[in-house]
Amino acid sequence: MAPTTDNAGYPGDPDTARASLEALRAEIAKAVVGQDPAVTGLVVALLCRGHVLLEGVPGVAKTLLVRALASALELDTKRVQFTPDLMPSDVTGSLVYDTRSAEFSFQPGPVFTNLLLADEINRTPPKTQSSLLEAMEERQVTVDGTPRLLPDPFLVAATQNPVEYEGTYPLPEAQLDRFLLKLTIPLPSRQDEIDVLTRHAEGFNPRDLHAAGIRPVAGPADLEAARAAVAKTTISPEITAYVVDICRATRESPSLTLGVSPRGATALLATSRAWAWLTGRDYVIPDDVKALALPTLRHRVQLRPEAEMEGVTPDSVIQAILAHVPVPR
Repeated sequence: MAPTTDNAGYPGDPDTARASLEALRAEIAKAVVGQDPAVTGLVVALLCRGHVLLEGVPGVAKTLLVRALASALELDTKRVQFTPDLMPSDVTGSLVYDTRSAEFSFQPGPVFTNLLLADEINRTPPKTQSSLLEAMEERQVTVDGTPRLLPDPFLVAATQNPVEYEGTYPLPEAQLDRFLLKLTIPLPSRQDEIDVLTRHAEGFNPRDLHAAGIRPVAGPADLEAARAAVAKTTISPEITAYVVDICRATRESPSLTLGVSPRGATALLATSRAWAWLTGRDYVIPDDVKALALPTLRHRVQLRPEAEMEGVTPDSVIQAILAHVPVPR
């Protein structure tokens, strides 16, 4: 990948970076059918230096989606299958005794990568789930008192099965709040499912992305240029107040026991900013906030038991709040 520059037409140019990131959809579609919103959410998370929780039933291509993204972005990726017997050191790494030097040396765990796929994160006990907290928040791992920085970019894409499934451990609120976005991966439409089966009948192998024709269309230099451009995207005081009003309304909702924290409000402002830039604007409008409100906030609220019994969902509560909070003009 060529070094970042300020000249138009090179990876360091914001317009070129935007075009490269937009090309991800078409590239990933060579392997994954009908998941454009999830692809966009992952790109937004990369621009905001955040992490993503992917939720869906088994078999809807959550793992394939993350692997295809890493290939199209030319990023290093590692996968960890979270199981009930997984230990924290299996994720972060550990000290290993070298008999030749009679000293302990650090053996890095799979977390030392650009894109960590934490598969079925809610199938492992809380102790191992929490081993990711420092890595996600501080971008480092501390072993034996020594902090070790993780590479940049660094993104945790954690998949989880719906909590109603047998053998799952619900993620604690403190860890859920560390995820920038929660993206739901739905079952495909009838036509999309036909397309999936047709590809497999024609010889598509999900374990061989190179054969599927996926090639790198963007890289770290494009991400760096894009992040710099996103940071310059204008946010008016009215938009800031709008974000605050939405988040404060969740704290006053009779359907919720837990509303969105100030960290969640900051996250919504950041994701709205990234979405505004991706759509070609250098300023944020209310529609940007509405577009990112559900994936940014749905995992940061907690329903009252009686509301849950009545069929209320976090999404329906947030949608009702968006319909009632005055929109700035």
